[in-house]
Amino acid sequence: MRLGHVIGKVTLSAAEPALRGARFLLVQPLSRAQFAGAPMEPLAPGSSLVIYDDLGAGLGHIVGFTEGAEAAAPFANPTPVDAYNAAIVDTIQYSPPLPPPASRKSVT
Repeated sequence: MRLGHVIGKVTLSAAEPALRGARFLLVQPLSRAQFAGAPMEPLAPGSSLVIYDDLGAGLGHIVGFTEGAEAAAPFANPTPVDAYNAAIVDTIQYSPPLPPPASRKSVT
């Protein structure tokens, strides 16, 4: 699972019957800096993706999403989905690991 920031929604004029009842969101995956509290903008060019959402996430929400075969797992029948919204995130607590101390050489 990866985390992303909802930056928009996708409107379809026609949809596969298995996909009715939900919507599609445009999501920007979070970077390491954004986990640590950096602003959500500017957006990284070319890295956003469309996810299937039946949880009701909205613009500005942070969501947890799965991709690939795991994205189709929640459906009873085979469904053409590449990314699925599995969670709406309330808070993120991120403490990056500290770098190892620099090795010290004694000069004699």
